[in-house]
Amino acid sequence: MTFSDAVYAALGAGALAAAMLPRLVFRRPLSMPMVFLAVGVAVALLPLPLPVVDPVQDRLWVEHATEVCVIVSLMGAGLALNRPFGLRRWAGPWRLLGLAMPLTIATTGLLAVVFLDWPPAAALLVAAVLAPTDPVLAAEVRVGEPADSERDDDEVRFTLTAEAGLNDGLAFPFVLAAIALAAASGGAWSAGWIGPWVLGDLLAKTAIGIGTGLVTGRLLGLMFFRAKPSAVRLSEHLEGFVALGATFLSYGIAEIAHGYGFLAVFVTACTVRAVERNHGYHKVLHEFTEQIERLLTAFFLFLLGAYLAKTGFDTLTWPAALLGLLLVVAVRPVTAWVSQIGMSTGPREKIVTSAFGIRGIGSLFYLAYALGHNDFSGLAKQMWSLIAFTVLVSVILHGITATPVITHLDRLRRTSRRAP
Repeated sequence: MTFSDAVYAALGAGALAAAMLPRLVFRRPLSMPMVFLAVGVAVALLPLPLPVVDPVQDRLWVEHATEVCVIVSLMGAGLALNRPFGLRRWAGPWRLLGLAMPLTIATTGLLAVVFLDWPPAAALLVAAVLAPTDPVLAAEVRVGEPADSERDDDEVRFTLTAEAGLNDGLAFPFVLAAIALAAASGGAWSAGWIGPWVLGDLLAKTAIGIGTGLVTGRLLGLMFFRAKPSAVRLSEHLEGFVALGATFLSYGIAEIAHGYGFLAVFVTACTVRAVERNHGYHKVLHEFTEQIERLLTAFFLFLLGAYLAKTGFDTLTWPAALLGLLLVVAVRPVTAWVSQIGMSTGPREKIVTSAFGIRGIGSLFYLAYALGHNDFSGLAKQMWSLIAFTVLVSVILHGITATPVITHLDRLRRTSRRAP
């Protein structure tokens, strides 16, 4: 038996497990990401000469592979949302994006300076990298498949899914701010980069990403559902892989135009959904993206578990571990709660929305991307240890609690609806 034969067998077993596990762990305090993370740890500890991905040496591979995983999940999230765009309809996500995310970045950056004594650029980077929410790692807290009514989206699942879809793109300006600060000052504080960053990275690239998503989504939606030639009206053929075409097309156009591709993909998905909101083809597209996303997520969490078991903890310090733990259990919950003050959402929903700010694949991409532009005072290994540990804490804590918490919340919601 050759090593390649073992790889094929492992890939086949992993794909089958990715198909079965969501059903096996359904309604249990366990998640598919937890299982694959544990399997990665267990396999890496076996006395076998198995290769392990080093995110420092294999940075470029990690960046592009996680990039694909993120954009596929963004397409799936946008297609699943039943609620149309609107200031009031999307009040929860807007508050989490406009208030909770900046507060989380500021607080985490300050803690990185205090606890780790890192330079401002490095502190800002880890804060921005850890800011995005990633509900793909806990299926119970995200919107399910597309439905016919916007009322099928309960507030918690809708808010977390919409937040994740948008802040995976809106965290990018802060990552670029850290890169700009590192380049301008060599790690110390400098203000000369702020003006170009606001005009270019914050405003222009965001506008290009949103605009690309709106135009691309509208054109694709018209083609899918209203084109006169039946060969072009793809909704009649029910081919799910078209979702990948829409994903890569909108992402590529936005990036070529120097905009944020993550934003473009999510907006494209929402716009395609809006063209013909209740068409069954959305379920076909969503199911295909969900399957691809599940495979990629299982693959990356297996590799993350192996990395943690082999070398991931070598450069992790107690202050860094405390920082990651505080982000998950205190910083995100508090800032998200503050951002929801004054909303009509019930207190239970606010608490659950605040608590499940899950960290995942997006954080891995952002760190790999940033380290390709600057070495951030040689802190790459320490940063990878911190980010990987934080994702580990999030996967375990949220994986265990998501099912019982959301199940209890659903039960209370059904009871209140039946009450006279």
